[in-house]
Amino acid sequence: MAKRRKLGNPLALTVMVLLAERSMHPYEIAQTLRRRGKEHSVKINFGSLYTVVQNLEKHGYVEVAGVQRQGNRPERTLYGITEAGRTEMLDWLSDLLAVPVAEYPVFETALSLLPVLPPREVAELLETRAVALANGSAALRGVLGQLGERLPRVFVIETEYQLHMVDAQLEWIRAFRDELTDGTISGIEEWKSFHETGEVPQDWQDLDEQEIVLDPERKGWTQDPE
Repeated sequence: MAKRRKLGNPLALTVMVLLAERSMHPYEIAQTLRRRGKEHSVKINFGSLYTVVQNLEKHGYVEVAGVQRQGNRPERTLYGITEAGRTEMLDWLSDLLAVPVAEYPVFETALSLLPVLPPREVAELLETRAVALANGSAALRGVLGQLGERLPRVFVIETEYQLHMVDAQLEWIRAFRDELTDGTISGIEEWKSFHETGEVPQDWQDLDEQEIVLDPERKGWTQDPE
């Protein structure tokens, strides 16, 4: 089960990982993230980076490691990871890799509610999404190609994963859209009837009378700690 942590912002974990390499000041952390293309995989608010570092220091995960002086530039405080921070970093990252959690993506929410829209409109909307995903896939391939030319694969593996997931979603959407267009998905006649008559089909009403027990934790998965 995923552990509830003092800090839940993935950017905090990212900062600790960078500081595990060497001491840095926040501006250098931001520049390193940009150079490595991490804005494509971590939600980075560069303006709040100083606050993240301060919170890490507050919890004893990082500490002041020195001061950097360069010419006439203002002094910059260097931060380094503490032993407590290193332990938290390794434990947190291990949890993220090993323990799946139910994250409730908004697209899944939309899919669960789609009968309120007519089948034809859903097919059109999914086609719009498919075009956007295809463009996103092409963009990710470009990013991966650029990063792959200057970084070892181990530093771009998350972008590779993102591309795979976008392509998988695109493939699923196209197949589902075809079912809608062909009228082969089960329940489509009731779905159409609902929009033609404005009345809830009897089959749907009967479903509401049935007691169906679903596992809210997707059996073996943990809830999103956030």
